[in-house]
Amino acid sequence: MPELGSSGAVLGLWAVLGYLLGSVPFGIVMAKAFGLGDLRRIGSGNIGATNVLRTGNKPAAFLTLLLDSGKGAIAVLVARALAPEDAVQVAALAAFLGHCFPVWLGFRGGKGVATFLGTLIALAWPVGLAACATWLIVAAVSRYSSLSAMLAAGMSPVWAVLLGRGEVVFLCMALAVLIYLRHWGNIQRLRAGTESRIGARKG
Repeated sequence: MPELGSSGAVLGLWAVLGYLLGSVPFGIVMAKAFGLGDLRRIGSGNIGATNVLRTGNKPAAFLTLLLDSGKGAIAVLVARALAPEDAVQVAALAAFLGHCFPVWLGFRGGKGVATFLGTLIALAWPVGLAACATWLIVAAVSRYSSLSAMLAAGMSPVWAVLLGRGEVVFLCMALAVLIYLRHWGNIQRLRAGTESRIGARKG
């Protein structure tokens, strides 16, 4: 946890900026740009890259993944260039919340996995890369995006400790809890054996 030295006004400013950046729904933007229709009416209805992939359009899914992760990274990098480290973490958390609860979509957004990974890479790149590696390994073995996401998030505080980045442990824990809450429906489907695998098309 970084030292809390910034004023409430400074932290509030970076919270707003991070939230606004994170709230840009790139999945919906890419779906419209590629003529895929309203992403909220496709597959799971989620606005993230996994649901874009269910349309069968891999370029659109890749761009959604890149942009959703990039907005989290940009929030961190801009804040780090202009503000103290406590404000950087506030911007990181706010960008994640913006993706999950965007005001433009009635606060019904994505599950935040790509934004989480992009944010973490920019915030503490060894931890972010370890989380990405965790996602990739679990995805390759299980073919479940949701399981990969939850294990990557759950392991991120552990990686932070092991890699000597104790200043991000509490943020990793907070983001992991939020990701698990956002994946509650997936957890139920995993337990029931009805969860969709990566690449499967629905609807």
